[in-house]
Amino acid sequence: MSHDSITLGGGCFWCLEAVYELVEGVTAVESGYCNGHVVNPSYEQVCGGDTGHVEVVRVSFDTSVIGLREVLEIFFAIHDPTTLNRQGNDVGPQYRSGIYLHDESQRAVAQAVWDDAQAAHGGRLVTELEPLQNYWRAEPYHQHYFVQHPHQGYCAFVVAPKVEKFRKTFRNRVKSA
Repeated sequence: MSHDSITLGGGCFWCLEAVYELVEGVTAVESGYCNGHVVNPSYEQVCGGDTGHVEVVRVSFDTSVIGLREVLEIFFAIHDPTTLNRQGNDVGPQYRSGIYLHDESQRAVAQAVWDDAQAAHGGRLVTELEPLQNYWRAEPYHQHYFVQHPHQGYCAFVVAPKVEKFRKTFRNRVKSA
């Protein structure tokens, strides 16, 4: 087994985490914050919009089961990469769309998928493609949030539809129970 990891921002990290936890070949998903200037920021600080951080998920995957290209194709399918600093009603720079590279070896694949998405969205992509910097794990209560709180309002009305869209669009990529 060989492993790789990528960090992705696409709105609230609960949404991305809930989807990637279902992806065949994904071995771990961790919610966190990256690419800001405050050391070990709190959720409240990040939500204030002044730390520069993005809500992200660090996705670890077994490359013998799923490649970086497929991980990123799922990413572009489960959020709107054309809205600057927003996903639905979640607004602010902490909700920006981004692919945060763990090393330069990921750049060519990420750029190719980004280019495909740019063409598919008529040149309107706002997704950052940057090196990962200043990553901090989010507080424990954010980890596996959807699994633990599926009936909470935000989860039921925002996260659950994204999970369902993933299940329908990527049937062959859903982990077996």
